[in-house]
Amino acid sequence: MARDDEAQYVIRVHEHPGSIPAAAWDDLLNAQPDPLPFLRHAYLLALHESGSSVAETGWAPQFLTLEQQGELVAACPLYAKGHSYGEYVFDWAWADAYRRHGLNYYPKWLCAVPFTPVPGTRLLARNPSARTALAMALTDLAKRSGLSSAHALFLDEGDALALEAAGWRLRHGVQFHWQQDPSRPVADFAELLAAMTRDKRKKIQQERRRVADSGIRFEVFEGSAIDEAHWRFFHHCYSLTYAAHHSTPYLTLEFFVRMARTMPESWVMFVAFDGQEAIAASLIAIDRPRRNAWGRYWGCTRAVSCLHFEACYYQPLAWSIANGFVRFEGGAQGEHKMARGLLPVGTVSAHWLRDPRFADAVAEFLDAESDQMERYVEALAGHSPFKAVPTSIA
Repeated sequence: MARDDEAQYVIRVHEHPGSIPAAAWDDLLNAQPDPLPFLRHAYLLALHESGSSVAETGWAPQFLTLEQQGELVAACPLYAKGHSYGEYVFDWAWADAYRRHGLNYYPKWLCAVPFTPVPGTRLLARNPSARTALAMALTDLAKRSGLSSAHALFLDEGDALALEAAGWRLRHGVQFHWQQDPSRPVADFAELLAAMTRDKRKKIQQERRRVADSGIRFEVFEGSAIDEAHWRFFHHCYSLTYAAHHSTPYLTLEFFVRMARTMPESWVMFVAFDGQEAIAASLIAIDRPRRNAWGRYWGCTRAVSCLHFEACYYQPLAWSIANGFVRFEGGAQGEHKMARGLLPVGTVSAHWLRDPRFADAVAEFLDAESDQMERYVEALAGHSPFKAVPTSIA
């Protein structure tokens, strides 16, 4: 019998996530150390069938699977991208360099969850050898396709190592997360504030007071308690956020309707009321078994001072702590989040470029950027909002 790493794989490319059996995909996902809800078959299918991530919006699905003796042993969400929107790892300068040299950067390959800058597994695999085989299959597909490049975003360590071994270059970034400190856990939001320095604590108290003094109150809706009216109001608010930036929402109302039907347990909604009038809503995704929460989207029908901070950080943080969660991720970018208790955490992506001239130039850029990022994170460490922990002398 051939060893697992020598056995032949059947490699398939799927232009519709629905062509992959949901049970097989989710079983593979659940075999990962930290199976994100954003990688669930229902989530990816909803993105597609709601018209949110389809060829018409620049996200042409090309999901890659590896089978071994009829069993799905590795897979990844893969798209042929016609632009760089909705990715949160920015390569606009690379695309512009291609344009200035009369070359096409788009379409490109992208291994990612659309509109979801959440670190975690992207190369789903039963074992390390299957992950290596998937990385090699992805690289081979990129080479044979003739597209300019391939990119894999917000990877875990195993993914990054597998793609680096396959010849991809790594790019490092930073996000801001709150994580429960096992050495001094906090029981509620008041304890979180008490652990902060005086000026940071005072600032948060002032911001929360402004919202309260405006007469705003919040109600929290979890899972199936989020009814159709809530979802419609939320999507209206979400759309207003994009309109304020002269942009178009990535996600359709149908996507959220599908989430309400297929993954209700993964969502918590915070709705702000002025009297009986709902004026704002924010949405977080949760993984209750692993006690992780992710800030996702928000919007408001009218401006209220500091309402954004209350809806997107303080309400979700207070809920997360009260419900025994150990991590709250505030989304992509934003060092302003540090002042609100979210600390820097490194992220990694991987990149492969066909043209050796551009590959060499990008490699030099990534080396320099990596050094800058390391210094940046070191500098951030000196601005923690939390009081230093006293050290005992034995």
